[in-house]
Amino acid sequence: MSLITRSLCVGTAAAAASLLWLSIAFAQSGGCSTDHNGAQDIVHCPDGLTIIVEKGARYSLADRDGDGQLDGVRLRGKALLIDLPKQQKPSRFEVITPQAIAAVRGTKWAVDVQNGKTSVFVIRGQVGVRRPANSAAVVLGSGQGVDVAAGDDTLDVKRWKPARVAALMARLGQ
Repeated sequence: MSLITRSLCVGTAAAAASLLWLSIAFAQSGGCSTDHNGAQDIVHCPDGLTIIVEKGARYSLADRDGDGQLDGVRLRGKALLIDLPKQQKPSRFEVITPQAIAAVRGTKWAVDVQNGKTSVFVIRGQVGVRRPANSAAVVLGSGQGVDVAAGDDTLDVKRWKPARVAALMARLGQ
């Protein structure tokens, strides 16, 4: 096979994979719509879920159980803010990053992925944070945060300083 033919095959396969990923992303949007607002994108879902996404964030939405409602976000870079009102039916909403999984029901929290680290901060409610590879977990309450770095097994819960909270919230238009 010539170099040109091989390049065309690889390019065609990559384009097909991109289209497949795009169709999966649309199928998994859970009926949500996105408004583009300056430095953020705002995802609105019919069940009251709102996700504010920092411009340039690398993320995908998921309806993992196929019930038509969004139940997760995979975040690979930058920050997002989740506002999930308490719901009648029990649900399990997760934000999955390379370093951590943050799961909750009925709260408002932010997740930031930068420089090989995931930071989770709770504004209202409680959020469980764990590493994908082991069962060590912590529960954060309002005003608390945790930094989860690759290669560091500790999950040290801290009350974040107002300046750090303000800087993150400013990135999310809050």
